[in-house]
Amino acid sequence: MMWRLVSCTLCLFMSSQLGLSSVLAAADELEGEVKIEVLFKPEECSPKSKRGDLLNAHYDGYLAKDGSQFYCSRSDKDGHPQWFVHGVGQIIKGLDIGMKDMCAGEKRKITVPPALAFGEKGKDPVPPNATVVFEVELYSVSKGPRSMEAFGRMDLDKDRSLTREEVKEYLKLEYEKGGKPRDDPFYQRIIDDIFRKSDNDRDGTISAKEYNIYEHDEL
Repeated sequence: MMWRLVSCTLCLFMSSQLGLSSVLAAADELEGEVKIEVLFKPEECSPKSKRGDLLNAHYDGYLAKDGSQFYCSRSDKDGHPQWFVHGVGQIIKGLDIGMKDMCAGEKRKITVPPALAFGEKGKDPVPPNATVVFEVELYSVSKGPRSMEAFGRMDLDKDRSLTREEVKEYLKLEYEKGGKPRDDPFYQRIIDDIFRKSDNDRDGTISAKEYNIYEHDEL
């Protein structure tokens, strides 16, 4: 279901004084915190997202200064919602922060300062030092392949590496346990994305080193 905000409130940092105060104000904007506005939250809001969870979401990005859109997940990659592991750097840091403790069905507007977005250099078409605003709708939250518990359960042959078949079996069990079994193409899209982002040496498996992006001692 296409979701779009009817109106957008942009926060503009203004100062009536020149000199040191204006310099400090500009610094505050560049180094500021992520601002979160909850637009909709289901009555039953669990589980909530945490670092290492596998999330599925649509999100659109806008420049705060003029409201122009620079990204739309609904038109990228055939319009499928995006799959990513939360809190591990697969999306910009400010969006990771803004999506913490979200549940499936929740919608947020997340305003991200430059330091937590695309920084001083920017990234085309986002200009340098740009504050950005994301409209996010989260579709699912599941235990991702980055939890230590999940790795142990997926590594069926205990060889300290994960094959596509092992990851698929784990995902199927998780969705079936939650009462939401899916078809093979659904799982295949998730697996393709996971291996594209994690199989750094492209050998067809995710090693313990590739998996252990948190550098936990357990592995």
